[in-house]
Amino acid sequence: MRTDYQKWLSEQGYQDGTQKAQIYRVKKVEECYGSLDEHFANGTHQEIIETLKYSTKDKQENKPNPSKIKFDGDIKGNLQSYRGAALWYLNFLNQTNDYVLQTKNVVDDINIYLPIEDKQQRLSLERDMQVALRKNIASLESSLKIVDGGEERAVDSGLIDITCEDSNSLVVVELKAGKADSRAIAQILGYMGDLQEEDDEKPVRGILIAHDFDKRTKSAARVVPTLKLMKYSIEFKFTAE
Repeated sequence: MRTDYQKWLSEQGYQDGTQKAQIYRVKKVEECYGSLDEHFANGTHQEIIETLKYSTKDKQENKPNPSKIKFDGDIKGNLQSYRGAALWYLNFLNQTNDYVLQTKNVVDDINIYLPIEDKQQRLSLERDMQVALRKNIASLESSLKIVDGGEERAVDSGLIDITCEDSNSLVVVELKAGKADSRAIAQILGYMGDLQEEDDEKPVRGILIAHDFDKRTKSAARVVPTLKLMKYSIEFKFTAE
């Protein structure tokens, strides 16, 4: 594991407890599978991710732990946390290496043509939005409950900003700073599809939040009944001393 990983986690806005948990899990994965850096460079990382999958159907059929990692307790919950940590680390490698990861499993949801300063500003704003929304998820919908343990849930196509549920559905919440384009639709639908495959006990719906949406995004959302578009606004108030 690279020594600058913790610094990167901190720069993304993750708290100390989250940083320590993710580093511990990555180390555990590497103890059993070898260096993730080497797997990333050799293109063999996907084989590891596949062994860390364990679906609701697998749990129902009482299938054994398919991974090399030994642990006690719930197989699905444990493997989800290790798989998520591995995907987080691969996302870090993808963003900080000179070469691009040739797989759909780790995606950069920031416009690759933006200057680095704009990328960082968008990441910072999206992180701030996520923190604020996690503190008051009922402001989005009163029936929502966060079920990701306070961490972005990793699925095959990336990292879900916030995973929630209500009495009927699992809910994917995706946040975009500024105006969202049609790529955001593809991204959140990918997350929804992955989540549905992993947890098929409930239907999955999505909420895409942005300051505005382009015409193609609005048109696409009209034919997806399980997807809702929501706008955010930022209001500044000034008072005299």
